[in-house]
Amino acid sequence: MERLLSVDDAAKVLGTTARFPRRLIAERRIRFVRVGRHVRIPESELQGFIDEGTVERLRLYPAGSG
Repeated sequence: MERLLSVDDAAKVLGTTARFPRRLIAERRIRFVRVGRHVRIPESELQGFIDEGTVERLRLYPAGSG
């Protein structure tokens, strides 16, 4: 079974306040699970969100030329 993170745990992973993951949930920008009254975010969903937002560095020179 996949690990489910609380909103507070997700905020710690993202380095934000709990308000940010709550907004992502409210805007349906990430997948989440309801467990009774509680909301949980699958760990893989959070990693996918991070991966989508990752910007690779730009190489200014061809490899090996400098």
